[in-house]
Amino acid sequence: MDNSVSQIVIAVLGIGGTLAAALITQRSADRARARELEHTRQLQQDEREYNTRQARLEARRTCYATLSAGTRDLANVMTRVLHALEGDEVTEELRSDLGRARREHRMRHAEAQMVLPDTVATAAGMANRNLGDLYGLLMRLDAGTTRQGEDLAAARESLAALWDPLWTMRHIMRVDLGITDPDRSP
Repeated sequence: MDNSVSQIVIAVLGIGGTLAAALITQRSADRARARELEHTRQLQQDEREYNTRQARLEARRTCYATLSAGTRDLANVMTRVLHALEGDEVTEELRSDLGRARREHRMRHAEAQMVLPDTVATAAGMANRNLGDLYGLLMRLDAGTTRQGEDLAAARESLAALWDPLWTMRHIMRVDLGITDPDRSP
């Protein structure tokens, strides 16, 4: 009887061991699959975050390029108007160009305000104020409705002073995009 009992115990232990091994193997495989799924989810999340950052960077880059082009276009047209005022040669076409450049700049600046980080928005606001001041002065000079102290010399000084805020804005944009070293002066 001892022999029969020991054979039964050995059989039960063998079957139990086989079943336990299968359970342990299955459980280990389940854990490995769960880790793999979590790793895949994390990779997908990282990729989504990277794509989002890249899209935002591209949107800022496009916004900066558009705003910079608009400010330079307006500054260039205002330079032509100033030269025409100095030669008393302002034409309707030049006035129309100035109005167009001003409208386009204002639209670009308004759109940019929704995208720009605070540092860039501050620099863009300063450039916009200087552009607006010069625009107003040129319009008053053209219309002959200048205020005290406003003349062509004041307009030339205002135009010369305009370039620093434009270069500062451009520098801050380039720093924000990671293109320029922040310690370099504009």
